[in-house]
Amino acid sequence: MTEQATLDAKFAAEQKQADVDHHKPTAGAMTNHVLSNHLVMNIKLHQISWFIKGANAENYKAVLKQTISENNQWFDKIAEQLLDENELPSSTMKEYSDYTMLEENGENKYLNAEEMLATVVNDLVTDNMFVTRAIKLAEKEDRPYFQQVLVELLGWNNHQIRIYQALLGKTATEGLGDDEDDEDFD
Repeated sequence: MTEQATLDAKFAAEQKQADVDHHKPTAGAMTNHVLSNHLVMNIKLHQISWFIKGANAENYKAVLKQTISENNQWFDKIAEQLLDENELPSSTMKEYSDYTMLEENGENKYLNAEEMLATVVNDLVTDNMFVTRAIKLAEKEDRPYFQQVLVELLGWNNHQIRIYQALLGKTATEGLGDDEDDEDFD
């Protein structure tokens, strides 16, 4: 077997296993969705920081720059954790594109500042759905440190949601469907 044939066979086996893992989700497969979400989130955060306008644009850019930096750290931490758990992190644009649940849109650069910031909140809420699933799967698979890292990521995501909601003049969960009714219960 030639070296290229060996490489092709290894990658084919990896892709076959990834397909199996995504149809009967594992913590590793679910975390690859999270990894892919954070790569796409990085692109979207850059788009916003480049095109946001308005009286508070420079303040927003400072917050976005911090989020981009921290998100990049999380991207690496998630990938490293996958490797530590003997999992293969996604490593191609095709894989990231296939596994992300976030949507890019070139038209977003024309949104107003509030609409742009709202997309960050929505992306983090979407990512949290996958993070919480990965946490449950890691617990089920008895992978405590994997679970711990994912719980820390969930905390970071929630903190970012609160920051961006505050920039929009909202409380952390306002308008996200998690608000309890304001009715008085007797």
